[in-house]
Amino acid sequence: MASRRSFLETGVLSVAGGLARRSSAQARPATPAVPGGRVRVGFIGVGNRGDQLLDAFAGQPDVEIAALCDVYEPYLQRDAAAVHPRYRSMGRIPRMRVAVPASVPRERDFRRLLDRKDVDAVCIATPDHWHAVQTILALEAGKDVYVEKPLTITLVEGRKMVEAQKRTGRVVQVGLNRRGSSVYQELQPLVRDGLVGKVTMARAYRVDNMHPSGIGRMKPEDPPPGLDWDLWLGPRASRPYQYNIAPYRFRWWKDYSSQMGNWGVHYMDVIRWLIGERAPVAVSALGGRYAVDDDRTIPDTMEATFEMPGGALVVFGIYEAGGGRPIAGGEIEIVGTKGTLVASEEGWAVRPSRPGQFQEWKAPLVEARERKVADPARAANGEDSTERLVRNFVDCVKSRGTPWCPLEEGQRSTSFAHLANIALETKTRLEWDADRELATGNPAANAQLHYEYREPWTLG
Repeated sequence: MASRRSFLETGVLSVAGGLARRSSAQARPATPAVPGGRVRVGFIGVGNRGDQLLDAFAGQPDVEIAALCDVYEPYLQRDAAAVHPRYRSMGRIPRMRVAVPASVPRERDFRRLLDRKDVDAVCIATPDHWHAVQTILALEAGKDVYVEKPLTITLVEGRKMVEAQKRTGRVVQVGLNRRGSSVYQELQPLVRDGLVGKVTMARAYRVDNMHPSGIGRMKPEDPPPGLDWDLWLGPRASRPYQYNIAPYRFRWWKDYSSQMGNWGVHYMDVIRWLIGERAPVAVSALGGRYAVDDDRTIPDTMEATFEMPGGALVVFGIYEAGGGRPIAGGEIEIVGTKGTLVASEEGWAVRPSRPGQFQEWKAPLVEARERKVADPARAANGEDSTERLVRNFVDCVKSRGTPWCPLEEGQRSTSFAHLANIALETKTRLEWDADRELATGNPAANAQLHYEYREPWTLG
């Protein structure tokens, strides 16, 4: 077998045996487009986020819920009373507000759902480590795909997904919902046109004080009745079940997710979209488990800095052992030579800069501006950017157009999370070759761009 470094640099996944994906020559015929009719959507993963997306899709007048898939039987059957009491006490379980008729097919194994000819598109809202396998198989089954963020658990997976989309020609939308925000859609051309001048810095944070016990400390035990734990694990290594892994708390286990992926990808996506950057040229990160006493395998405190090729620094901090609001009045901050922009999905404001040392300005280089949501109905009820993104996906399924957040964009934004995690893990400053998607002269970092899947799972 080739060395691990060559294995990763060629992008070839050396998983032996088992159920391989269909090659492009063997791919099933594409599901016919439905330009004027209803879009029949199958849902893979209907837990917390999947349930929210089910709500969003069900609200579209031209969408039909065609099939459901989940590895936990009460979620699959939409039976709230059967959900294990420990799951209910831990929170983040589906609300099950949409009444799905009993006649809608249910599948535990997503491959059976993909075999169905009465499914035009699929919505994938499984844990991060499943997205790549399920998306690629869905594309090869002739389905269009709405896949939740973060796009992947590794960088190699994302590139394989992009290749599969190009090979099959299907429509893919990545669920980075701020792409569906009318506020950010309005800001994007303004920032690129110099709203705050030359951008030199942007930042965002995730602050959530989980001190002292975080996700808790628990021991392995039998999974609850109705959960297929082996299928939940999928390509990841076999391990005993713990209640502070699934449901939802997988976000704090690096084998299945991370808070850089869970939250960082949202903000890194909208920042790089606004300032017009594709990928960083260098990444550094500091942090660790400083204060929270739990089973997590990711930091409770972390800050990553990305150097952009256009000459700007982008900063994202995760602070889960303290409180406060580091950006007053918004969720992101973009600093330019003329002023500072603070924005969220509720609106934005520009604050002019003052002249610094040795500078004499006759007037501010930009006027103070503020734009709050003007529509009273929207202000009262809140615009749902996820619903807008779902609507855009459905429209593109019917028109065969390009969605607001295509797969390549999702891959590039998710790479920020992976690179930050790798920089922290290797304790190195990563020099990043965005064209080759490799760390320059850093074998230790490149060794973390993917992992060997557990049989029978493979990307091909």
